[in-house]
Amino acid sequence: MEFKKGDWVKIYNVVLTKDERAPQVPDDTKNVPLEMWVKGFALIDGKKGDKIEVKTITGRKAEGEVVEIEPTFTHSFGNNIPELLKIGMDLKEILFGGADNEK
Repeated sequence: MEFKKGDWVKIYNVVLTKDERAPQVPDDTKNVPLEMWVKGFALIDGKKGDKIEVKTITGRKAEGEVVEIEPTFTHSFGNNIPELLKIGMDLKEILFGGADNEK
């Protein structure tokens, strides 16, 4: 898949191999590389798998292998937790006195 200069892409880079990790980090950490994923605007034309430089929204430049073209945001705030909904309603009652004080 190809992209053009200025397209939104996600790059990947190994910042430190497991052999380059600091000796004082926990064992489970030092047994894996330090990896980086960055989204930004491609500074050149290319195709998925190419190593390129991107410019992020904040203006920072980063280099890595293009792993995704036009990436989307897939985060969420997780599943609903009924107990938190109840706590929110109880807190409003305590702080604002409930329906009697609504305008």
